[in-house]
Amino acid sequence: MADGAGREVTGGGSGWWSRNLKVLSAVSFLQDSASELLYPILPIFLTVTLGAPVAVVGVVEGLAEGAASVTKLAAGRLADRAGRRRMVAVGYGLAAAGKVLIAVALVWPVVLAGRCVDRLGKGVRGAPRDTLLVEGVPVAARGRAFGFHRSMDTAGAVVGPLLGLAGYELLHHRLRPLLVIAVIPAVASVVLVAAVRERSRPGPAALGGRAVSGAVAGSTEGVVVAALPGSYWRVVGALTAFSVVNFPDALLLLRVKALGLSVAWVIVAYVVYNGAYAALSYPAGALADRLGPRRIYGMGLGCFAVGYLGLGLAASSGWVWPLLIVYGGFTACTDGVGKAWVSRLVAAGQQGRAQGTFQGLTGAGVLLAGVWAGLAWGGSGRVPLLVSGMIGVVLAVAVLAWRRG
Repeated sequence: MADGAGREVTGGGSGWWSRNLKVLSAVSFLQDSASELLYPILPIFLTVTLGAPVAVVGVVEGLAEGAASVTKLAAGRLADRAGRRRMVAVGYGLAAAGKVLIAVALVWPVVLAGRCVDRLGKGVRGAPRDTLLVEGVPVAARGRAFGFHRSMDTAGAVVGPLLGLAGYELLHHRLRPLLVIAVIPAVASVVLVAAVRERSRPGPAALGGRAVSGAVAGSTEGVVVAALPGSYWRVVGALTAFSVVNFPDALLLLRVKALGLSVAWVIVAYVVYNGAYAALSYPAGALADRLGPRRIYGMGLGCFAVGYLGLGLAASSGWVWPLLIVYGGFTACTDGVGKAWVSRLVAAGQQGRAQGTFQGLTGAGVLLAGVWAGLAWGGSGRVPLLVSGMIGVVLAVAVLAWRRG
């Protein structure tokens, strides 16, 4: 895919191993350990402990992502003007507060409130964090930077469920104490944000009061750019369209349970998925730097199609394991790679707005996906899985065949 000047960017880069990358990766590791400790048990907590219908799982996750989406749009604009580290701290603080609400919930609407507060925190922190991640990182190395960050973030998604599984067995299969334990690493992540460093940015006077537009990403450090380029909107439009069929993973876990796995094995399956995601994220980012993010993203969509179609067609639990490994390849090839792709298409002064808009629009797509898939789930979930999987095949071919002009 093209860069801001219409060229596909490939090649290497050095100097990407920054302080902020290391600190923010550790912050994400702690927060994701907390989030993913509770995530695989949350659908079961909602449907079994609190007695909510299955459709509520999709609605809760969809509305939570919708709340995050609206916040991301505003936070992205603020990130180019306000204190980014402060916004990151507020975002992780809200996530910790949301987990407290979930831990004390006695009815499912309180879980909905907790998830929305948690996701609002994600919306607040996402764009400013990603902007701080790319400060000082060469354009040609951003795939690796985002890939490493996603690897660390997802390593938390391996550690968290394993802690949850151990706690589930040690606490005699009680779910609520696990929700309380999840608060601890969430609070620790907020404290660690203090180690992040933010560059001072020159004001309009220092820049001679000029606004620059149409610049290639990274070429106008500190300059506020008026308009996002057309190449950015083409990519974001395509990725937003895909998000409408990419429903929350909580529903996939219900499908895994429906195939015959116990609660403990559902947690193990989630660990396997996140292990594949973590292991493949950095290699996917490095390949995106060499081959261009479009190709790697298209490969990820292929993995998405295989994972969804496979889970929709599977008749026994034995298929869960290879399919979740393939599905881990989907997230590894799209999550960090998508952010790196977007970061290449805009100038330095546009990074916050570009990431916030991209993440907000795709999050809104996930909201729609969660609602329609939850309502269409039925007894087995096969229909929404097969519909999304078939659309995934078409989109994978389209992205891989996409050429400029």
